[in-house]
Amino acid sequence: MFAWLVFFVVSHVAAVFFPGDDPTGDGPWDLRAYVIFNVVLILMAAVGAAVVVATVRPWGRRVPRWVLLTPLWFGSALLVVRGVPGMVENLLMATGIRRGGFVGAEDISTPELWAGLGINTYFFVGAVLIVVTAASYVRRSRGRRQVEGPSDLSSADLRRTNS
Repeated sequence: MFAWLVFFVVSHVAAVFFPGDDPTGDGPWDLRAYVIFNVVLILMAAVGAAVVVATVRPWGRRVPRWVLLTPLWFGSALLVVRGVPGMVENLLMATGIRRGGFVGAEDISTPELWAGLGINTYFFVGAVLIVVTAASYVRRSRGRRQVEGPSDLSSADLRRTNS
């Protein structure tokens, strides 16, 4: 998941500094809104990367469980909402079941279809990775809480107490 988030940050930083000819995609927003949107995404993904690292590093045990779980579940929800419908839409389009997908883009070209499939696959993989990361952290941190209890006793302290 960390690598996925780092790639996301790098790609959006590149998009801010090298926006191309029409970064707004003919949308109703201007370049400033495009940059703000990308900066928000960059910050969210950077925090997500730090959270993911904290779930597996010893220093992360000092962080309250809810502080790590909140962004993990929030990120899970965002990526599932972005990744799963996009993947379903592209699969419907690629198989010919519904050439225009959910939005009815009947005139989509084959390269656009495959580019969309690649992007949606990326978000789908991100959704799977973050849900697995969150579930793994829930399982591991729940077990740690039961062993350690409410205090910050180390395993050495527990051995001395139980002896």
